[in-house]
Amino acid sequence: MTRKRALITGITGQDGSYLAEYLLELGYDVIGMIRRSSTVNFERIRHIQDDVTFATADLLDEVSLINMLREHRPSEVYNLAAQSFVQTSFSQPVFTGEVTGLGVTRMLDAIRVVDPGIRFYQASSSEMFGKVQAVPQSESTPFYPRSPYGVAKLYGHWITVNYRESYDMYACSGILFNHESPRRGLEFVTRKITNGVARIKLGIDKELRLGNLDAKRDWGFAKDYVRAMYLMLQQAKPDDYVVSTGETYSVRRFCEIAFGHVGLDYSKHVVIDERFYRPAEVDLLVGDPSKAKQQLGWSREVTFEQLVTMMVDADMALIKRERGL
Repeated sequence: MTRKRALITGITGQDGSYLAEYLLELGYDVIGMIRRSSTVNFERIRHIQDDVTFATADLLDEVSLINMLREHRPSEVYNLAAQSFVQTSFSQPVFTGEVTGLGVTRMLDAIRVVDPGIRFYQASSSEMFGKVQAVPQSESTPFYPRSPYGVAKLYGHWITVNYRESYDMYACSGILFNHESPRRGLEFVTRKITNGVARIKLGIDKELRLGNLDAKRDWGFAKDYVRAMYLMLQQAKPDDYVVSTGETYSVRRFCEIAFGHVGLDYSKHVVIDERFYRPAEVDLLVGDPSKAKQQLGWSREVTFEQLVTMMVDADMALIKRERGL
């Protein structure tokens, strides 16, 4: 029996690293797409680096995608690569559109040219709901993105639907709500908080500067969410799914749990800094994951409190290791 072969774009990111681990455990051959640049960061996948085949291509260059697909012949493609930081999308809106929006089109078109039978997963985002039109948000909730990132993700989402309906391709979008882990980048507020907690607890810093503490999000564990990506490509028919916990918590509550886990009071250390407010804020995101539960048999395993404390513990261990404490 030939092993299934999956291509992951964005393999060096948080989701890519967990998905690669999961597919390797299932016996897949895993191809990781990387850009030809001088600084590829393999930190998140160093432990599985020898088990992955790397291919050089770029979402800005369709010819490179066609050549990569022809060489490696995957049966599944997971498109996780994007300019994925919302704040950056306001200062780099055109680049965000090129990668996060048009990059999806280039990949879909490359698949159409090389092998329309390849199953395609697009990483859509709850940021597409933005100024929410209904609570909770489901697959049928109207979109109203509030950032260039959300707008670009919405283009990627609809072009995936368009290729599915126009060319009868197996193309799915996973509308994933916020999902975090110890592998989250430091620019994201959750990791900024847990890293800040560790630095304050260890006496390195005294304060943590944050923006809107009242913004509410539906936060889950990234490792749980990559299982949903895999399940979407194993169904008889392609479809789109909201992946979320169905619970919402404020940034303030995240701070309370994170600081409280190490015996600190967040209010004595957190400083509100208006520089970290978005030009257009998204106040409340909470998903309705019932379709994913019913049709995919998916549910999250890690609770919000477990996620926060896991991330704090990981950052405490990381900083102690880095500083020889």
